[in-house]
Amino acid sequence: MSRIQPLLSLKSKCFIGSFLMMPLLVFNLKAQNTTLPNPHEVIGFEVGSDFHLATYEQSIEYFKKLDAASDLVQMRETGKTSEGLTWYYVLISSEENLSKIDHYKEISQQLAHPKGMTREEAQKLAEEGKAIVDISGGLHASEVAGAQHIITLAHQIVSEANSKKFKPILDDVILVLWPSLNPDGQNIIANWYMSNVGTPYETARTPWLYQKYVGHDNNRDAYMLNMLESRVVGRTWREWEPNVIHVHHQSSPFPTRIWLPPFAEPIAPQTPPIVAREVNMIGMAMAQELETEGLPGAVHMGKGFDAWYPGYIDYLPAMQNIPSFWTETALYRYATPYFYTLRDFPESRKDLRVESLYNSPWKGGWWRLSNAMQYMQTASIAVLDYASKYKETLLFNKYQAAMTTIEKYRNEPPYAYIIPQKQRDPVRPVELLKRLAFNGIQISQFEQAMDYAGVNYPKGTWVIPMDQEFAEMARQVLDVQVYPDLRESPDGPLEQPYDAAGWTLPFQMEVDVVTATVPLSDAFRNALTPVEGSPLETTDDEKKDLNKSDFAPGAGFDTDKVASGIKPLPGKLSGGGSTLWLDPTQNNIFRVLAEAIKEGYAINYDTDTKKYGVRGASRGKINQWINDYAIQANLGSGSGDAKVNSKIAVYRPWTASMDMGWTRWLLDNFGFSYSSIRDADFKSNNLRERFDVIVMASEWPGSIENGLEPGSAPPEYTGGLGELGIRNLSTFVKQGGTLITLNKSSDFAINALHLPVTNVVNKVDRARFFTGGSIMQVETNPNHPVMAGMQSNANVFVYNSPIFNTKEGFTGEILAKYQKKGSPLMSGFLVGEEYMNGNAAAMDVKYGNGHVLLFGFQPQWRGQPMGTYRTLFNALLYANELSNLDRETSDEWLSIGSKPVIEISNGQE
Repeated sequence: MSRIQPLLSLKSKCFIGSFLMMPLLVFNLKAQNTTLPNPHEVIGFEVGSDFHLATYEQSIEYFKKLDAASDLVQMRETGKTSEGLTWYYVLISSEENLSKIDHYKEISQQLAHPKGMTREEAQKLAEEGKAIVDISGGLHASEVAGAQHIITLAHQIVSEANSKKFKPILDDVILVLWPSLNPDGQNIIANWYMSNVGTPYETARTPWLYQKYVGHDNNRDAYMLNMLESRVVGRTWREWEPNVIHVHHQSSPFPTRIWLPPFAEPIAPQTPPIVAREVNMIGMAMAQELETEGLPGAVHMGKGFDAWYPGYIDYLPAMQNIPSFWTETALYRYATPYFYTLRDFPESRKDLRVESLYNSPWKGGWWRLSNAMQYMQTASIAVLDYASKYKETLLFNKYQAAMTTIEKYRNEPPYAYIIPQKQRDPVRPVELLKRLAFNGIQISQFEQAMDYAGVNYPKGTWVIPMDQEFAEMARQVLDVQVYPDLRESPDGPLEQPYDAAGWTLPFQMEVDVVTATVPLSDAFRNALTPVEGSPLETTDDEKKDLNKSDFAPGAGFDTDKVASGIKPLPGKLSGGGSTLWLDPTQNNIFRVLAEAIKEGYAINYDTDTKKYGVRGASRGKINQWINDYAIQANLGSGSGDAKVNSKIAVYRPWTASMDMGWTRWLLDNFGFSYSSIRDADFKSNNLRERFDVIVMASEWPGSIENGLEPGSAPPEYTGGLGELGIRNLSTFVKQGGTLITLNKSSDFAINALHLPVTNVVNKVDRARFFTGGSIMQVETNPNHPVMAGMQSNANVFVYNSPIFNTKEGFTGEILAKYQKKGSPLMSGFLVGEEYMNGNAAAMDVKYGNGHVLLFGFQPQWRGQPMGTYRTLFNALLYANELSNLDRETSDEWLSIGSKPVIEISNGQE
């Protein structure tokens, strides 16, 4: 293998990189219009050159100068990022189009929401309108070429505006160009890389996430909109309703150079056919343009990059009638070049065989940042050229897709979804509906009681009529998923989904949703009133929560007029007495508890009622909690059975854990105070003095123990807990601490602490046992405080999750277990139900004087399973007096199969 060695000086590297640069890679950045700024003059180096990356600020500085110099460019501010950066997108089109930009935006809105519009009217609007094309890069910030190519793409379009290629594009297309779809991440990655260039750590991965909380999962949040950035992008897309959305990613399956649609199998079943066809057409147009430009290595479909999961920010819009897709261009590492030979190729590709969907195999050679940018730029221009040539078709097909969906659900089920206001947690249906509304779903309510299919629904019941343009999006997240059984042979392993297999939101959020399978009567429709509220001013300052009852900080979803009109039932306080009793069936009571802990109120837990009691709060304070958080609570006497107090720590490894990030997001969102602890904190034997509870999010056992390998990153970021850290963690628990391990981290605790527990699927191959990311039903222990508020049969989200059984010497209690026979699958996919039957999904393992809580599911997965939030919150409070409470437990929760389990009592084994 030949490559430029990392210890060469930056000067030497740049010389060698320039000398070996392939002719195709030279960007012609000399403006035809000499008044236009050249990127390198503003940024200080040639964008795309080896060993250089532009930060977001440098990119924005260039775009501001381009805006000032050209009438073809307009910069617009669209919000703030999680780290407070001002976020911009850029409009590029002809001067005439930009002068009438609001008119063309209105045409786009009319075609996107065309109920009552005739075909003739739509055709006229399609003729008059302009194709709005949204292009972005940098969503996954370590995929660096995307955001860099945006700079050179804009420069080329504007500097060659009068050319035969670009003049029709500027006349027919309005380009919405995002300098970065992740500004915070672009800065994090660029600054990290540039600080390491010329050192042994030049290509080291960042030891932290490239988004405040979720890093790579910023592309898994499209329908939930938990992240601020997801809401900003969604709000912007609803403003423009683009005709095409193209998001650039890296990397293509090696050794191919760029992966393009059509997608791999399977795709989301609710994708409108006409939209899917357009995506496929555009994918082929990009491939053709790449061949025309002499750029080999384009590939389609394959076994990766399926479009089954709708949480991708670059695919959910397909169910909002927008041809939306991503592409994957080859990547080495950041801006460091690499020379590939056939020795690097997998055996299946060494023969350079021409394939139906890989017509021009790449033969190896140098691969640079500038190569990747050239492929991206060619693909972007191909998309713009397609939109220009087929402008009227794209606009009319948006109308066509919308009307087809409307007509479809007037004539076939589901005709509607009915969501009662009164639920176990009255705020949870609001959380579901606000997210749908923010994504463009129209919500109605009964203005009077109404009978439907033999059931009487009270006034105020929410209804989602399905004869609306974005109905496929609603169905995609509300229905049960049945992942197809795809195998190369009947006995072969399942073709894994690229992401989750099942995500049904009513199951995850523990919300009752009724599917209307009988046609809606006129009386039913006449009883409906569309929901509409008074939207809050757009603000992306999340420090001030403007609507405390929902789970989103700042303005949350209430900048949308429909979402702002969706309100929970008012909070209610009943009874009399000095203690406020809070029922953990409601998520928002944990916000009250977190606030009460901070303010020093006494908190207790009652084993009979399974409620938390807050003592010492004034009636005014109590009323504020009831109103702010829309909770149902009661006043009473008594102080419960155990005091509740916890000093919480969250383990933050240097491996940039997304699951840890989601855990922090959830705790921050609910106001819990906690300390972030690193590997170094485990080197001191004072953990028990500092903390009562330590949380480990889902992380591979070897990653926790060993961390980043020495030499792969600067020394301060390498290594994990190590032997010393594990000994001190063991001491922490033995001295009475509580260790919470989520999902894969449970395997670490079992192995490192030698717990008398086994993961029964630890070494079972995928052909015999596979769940992917799916929803399963479990039975829950009704008397354990960690399961307080849970239904007896509850849904949990599993993702490569452990399944527990006990060994001899086990002392503890089962928290949740799978049914003895039959399949626990609720949504997604399952092979090997027999490995789950009768075994545990979560356990409380007694260890010395403390406890290890093993979760074989993810209670906070991407912020979606609101029905299991409480298990994590309860676990955070399960410490000290509460964890050692003497209580009765049924024998069925003290054994698995025929193996006896000793009851936990009085803190003794």
